[in-house]
Amino acid sequence: MWTVIESPVGPLRIVEQGGAITAIEFSPFRDTSGRPRGDRDDDAPILVEAVRQLREYFARDRKEFDLPLAPVGTTWQVAVWEQLKLVGYGETASYGQIAARLGKSNAASRAVGLANGANPIPIVVPCHRIIGANGTLTGYAGGIDRKQTLLGLEQEALF
Repeated sequence: MWTVIESPVGPLRIVEQGGAITAIEFSPFRDTSGRPRGDRDDDAPILVEAVRQLREYFARDRKEFDLPLAPVGTTWQVAVWEQLKLVGYGETASYGQIAARLGKSNAASRAVGLANGANPIPIVVPCHRIIGANGTLTGYAGGIDRKQTLLGLEQEALF
């Protein structure tokens, strides 16, 4: 099941399967079939809760999400995504710092970047908080403008 909400970074499609959020997709939505997975259900309890929490986040009233998540990925990707959730609201970390937290050398930062880019649940799993070693905003699957908007929203809320 899925639903769509408007947000400061454009329409977001939230996808649920088996009682957990499996994806949050930026528009334009990309499905291999050209159609969303399952049926739209704006009243499904988990989707209603995800919409509520995302709206609170965008209103700067929520700093942490409390949703059941079921991202699908490799063991490495899931390990990286778990580390992303530890980067606090309004904070940033570099790809190399995430690699180090996983016990890898800075050379693994590229692999962290690839896993970061494959994150199926952006915003809730805050891949937008990962930046280049020199502090620059580097690649983001949703686009640099969205990354900048999300980081700006969080940093403004802290002041």
